[in-house]
Parts: sequence; C-alpha cells; structure tokens
Amino acid sequence: MTQIEAKASVMEIDLYVGGKSSLEGVSNVTKLSSNENPFGPSPDAQEAVKRCVHELHRYPSSDHSALRNALAEIHGLKADNIICGAGSDEVITFLCQAYGGEGTEVLYTEHGFAMYRICALAAGSTPVVVKERDRVVDVDAILAGCTDKTKLVFIANPANPTGTMIGMAEIERLAAGIPDQALLVLDGAYAEYVEGYDGGAKLVEMRNNVVMTRTFSKIYGLGGLRIGWGYAPRAVIDVLNRVRGPFNVSNTALAAAEAAVRDTAYTEKCRADNARLRAWLSEALAEHGVPSDTSTANFVLARFADAEEAKACDAYLQKQGLLVRQVAGYGLPNCLRITVGDEPGCRQVAHAVGQFKAGAR
Repeated sequence: MTQIEAKASVMEIDLYVGGKSSLEGVSNVTKLSSNENPFGPSPDAQEAVKRCVHELHRYPSSDHSALRNALAEIHGLKADNIICGAGSDEVITFLCQAYGGEGTEVLYTEHGFAMYRICALAAGSTPVVVKERDRVVDVDAILAGCTDKTKLVFIANPANPTGTMIGMAEIERLAAGIPDQALLVLDGAYAEYVEGYDGGAKLVEMRNNVVMTRTFSKIYGLGGLRIGWGYAPRAVIDVLNRVRGPFNVSNTALAAAEAAVRDTAYTEKCRADNARLRAWLSEALAEHGVPSDTSTANFVLARFADAEEAKACDAYLQKQGLLVRQVAGYGLPNCLRITVGDEPGCRQVAHAVGQFKAGAR
C-alpha cells in the first residue's frame, strides 16, 4: 500500500462543481447557470484576442504592467498596488497561501463563495463559517466569529449566490473591528454591476488591512480567458508577488482585459441592460409566486416553498432547455440562482417558471 498521502486538510475539500453548460440530447440550450455576460465581451476585446494569434510563441509580461496601468487609469488607482491573476480565484489562492496555514483560521459567511473554503483547506487553514441574517452578510456575527487565529476574512459584496450587499459604513466597521493580525478581503466579482460602487478601493487606500479582488469574468465577458486582479496595500502586494508564478496570465488574457477595461462605453451599456432586465425578471418571477431578494448583481436568487419544489422546477426548466443553478451546496436548498440573460432568455425562463407554478411538470 502506498505511503504517499496528501495533507489531511486537502482531503477535506469537496470538488468545486460549476453551473451546467449542456444537456444530454439537447443541442440548443439557454445557459443561465454561471452568471456570464449574455452579450459577450467588448468588440475591442475581441479584436485584441485576434491580434494575439501572431504572438502565441512569446511569453507574456511577467509584471502585467500594461494592464495594471490601464486599471489604474480607468479606476483612479495606484498601479503598484495591483496584482493580476488567472481569475480572481487565483488572487484568493495567493492570499490563503501567503497568510494561511496550519494553526490559522479563514472566516467567511454561510452562503459565501465555495472557493473560500477550498483555498483555506488547500493552504492548511481551518475554515470558519458564520451565519448571515436573511441572506445578508452580518458584520456583528463576523466580528463575534473572529479569534486570535483569524488571518483572513472573506466577504463578497455584492454576494454570490444571494445578490445582496452591505453598505460602506458596515464594511468600514468590519475593517476596523477585525483582529490586528487579520486581513479583510472584499470580493468584488460583481462590483461593476453597482452604479458608483468602487468595490472598496478607497478603503484599501485608507487602511493597511483591506484587500479588494475583482474579475474580468462577469461584466467584461472574459470568463473563458481566466483573468482577474487584486488591489491591496503595497506590503501585501509584495507578499503576494512572492507566491505568484512569473507568467501566470497569458498574453491573450492580458490584451483582452486591457481592451475591455478601456472600453468604458460598452461596460456602461452592459450595466444598464443588466439592471433593466434584472428588474424585469425579478418582477416577472414575483408575479408567478417566486420571490427574491433585491439583487445588485447579474443574477436573481429565486426562492421556492422548499427544496423539493426547487428541484422539481429545475428539472422542468431543463426539459425546456433552460439551465439555471441549484445552490443547495451554498446552504440554500429551496433556491435557484438564475443568471440575468438577454431579453429572450429572461422571457423564456420567466415563462417556464410560470408554467411550472401553474402545474406543468
């Protein structure tokens, strides 16, 4: 028998399961399961990708300076305080690698993103889950859950899969109240969907214990290229760059991301279209007896009477070629997370939910 064993914490990790992207025997599905931008990436980003085909034999920049400078210019940030990763997931991994480990705790809320637990366990940390209040992050519960072993506190704002968010006053109170040895990580994967919200960037500049992560996978429509970034105090960036691989982001991803962030008109259009269709979808579902909390992201968390009804509705939607996300694994067995698609997609899923509630099976 082999003596080769992984560390015990790694064996506690449940494999991440993404939203379904296909249905057996169905060639034309409407995918509303992964919070993707239904309009795709900016035309400028698409052109940038085409140009990269001639440079595929070249290693990418190791310092990502062009993208960091673009992000700094567009968002009014400091380029030296930005780190880029293969999705914001990789930045989260860097944080757990660098600050976690045996004897430390990583705290997150009960409906928080699955990667917080995965990255914590991979680093050897103990994951600590605290309660939310009616599917909203509870600052008092987080502060009560902190100990002298807490090294990282993760919250997503807006949150996934709930779509809810807390205000900056509460975030500032949280940053001020966590233990001295801990970092507060603000996961801003959906920040661009909130008009006038900086994802916590200003708070990062005001304090030495706050980190912000962002992604190009959502509003920018670049999920297939895997690129994200983080904003943090310079001392934290120095630490994270020590565990980052030198060529962790491809030329193609860097070029597409730079073009995408500079095409602010396209981003504004995507934000406006999402807000309009999100409001329509929420109202249409409510009219069919399916409530949801006010969402600030690009999805709606539809609530059903119980887990059985949610599963039955999901099965019915799949028969109609509609893919949404079951979120029982996030502690929400009576809910389905429905991405805000384009107008035909929104109308299609609302109509199908209405048929289900009317008795169709």
